[in-house]
Amino acid sequence: MKITEVETIPYRIPMRKPLRFASGEVHHIEHVLLRIRTDAGLVGCADIPPRPYTYGETIDSVIGVIGRIFAPALIGTDPLDRARIHAALGRTVGNQTAKGGIDIAVWDLIGQALNTPVHRLLGGYCDSLAVTHMIGFSPTEAAVEEAQRFVADLGVRAFKVKVGRRPVSLDVELVTALREHLGDDVLLYLDANRGWTATEAAQMLAATEGLDLRFFEEPNEAAEVLGRRRLVAASPIPIVADESTPDLGAAAREIHTGGASALSIKTARTGFTESQKVLAFAEALGLDVLMGNQIDTQLGSIATVTFGAAFEHSSRYPAELSNFLDMSDDLIASPLEIVDGRVFAPTVPGVGTIIDEEKLAHYRID
Repeated sequence: MKITEVETIPYRIPMRKPLRFASGEVHHIEHVLLRIRTDAGLVGCADIPPRPYTYGETIDSVIGVIGRIFAPALIGTDPLDRARIHAALGRTVGNQTAKGGIDIAVWDLIGQALNTPVHRLLGGYCDSLAVTHMIGFSPTEAAVEEAQRFVADLGVRAFKVKVGRRPVSLDVELVTALREHLGDDVLLYLDANRGWTATEAAQMLAATEGLDLRFFEEPNEAAEVLGRRRLVAASPIPIVADESTPDLGAAAREIHTGGASALSIKTARTGFTESQKVLAFAEALGLDVLMGNQIDTQLGSIATVTFGAAFEHSSRYPAELSNFLDMSDDLIASPLEIVDGRVFAPTVPGVGTIIDEEKLAHYRID
């Protein structure tokens, strides 16, 4: 089996409501659908979410690097030769979501060729993941109502709360209200998207000490090296590295230099192959891992649950899997469902990213 064609299709879907957070806001998603075709008639698929404010990638840069650099290296290669493919991708720096998408699409081809779900090829540890819902910037009353609705309607029992780049007192009020109205058995954690200084983040930790927060993600810029180290050393809860660790090398650097004490894994940026390496690194050091969300569509969320449910260490905490509900539509042919607070891994061969061609034609950017 050889790769014969690499196709990139940009598309745009509006959000039902904007998602706002410290490093930006999203009113619509502009992603790239990747398809890799083979001479055996198989098509591997992945969703690529460029995030210019996080990794510096755009739709144009993703299409450009894949079309001009990665596609020529892929064509003629057997998808089973993953190490050879990654060696070719590794010669180009950055471009994390482009590389991650290629890896997921290659795994999709392998699963189809072997007539086996990729979830099982990776490890098949459990059949589903519990769901964390991400709450963006909104008034306290609206945020509480949103969380209560997810608990009542979908059985969700974990929430990541976006904070940062606004007065600490406002976020203390929000988190206090969420804990009061949701009760003690709901998991809550914070994500400041680098929106505070280390001093402000420390104030937030002190003010919420009795609220049983589980994690604090990217409280400040990792580039504020000494402030970040002081914060991590003094924090009573794990400090999670996310956008500061876009690859395995960055994850190792942040952990070993005291810049973080837990890791977020996002398959959109490290695919399945590099995500396995990040996961093994974390497990060997006894670090907690969260399966994160790249404001993923259902296509991206399928990749997350495919990987996260494949391993014991990545399935210990709820995964960020519900933000596709904030989108007005999706390209997927068989929509994902949240059942009793969980999303189930696909049981079809490959990754399970089957596309609705009519929707793709409607939302594609020409």
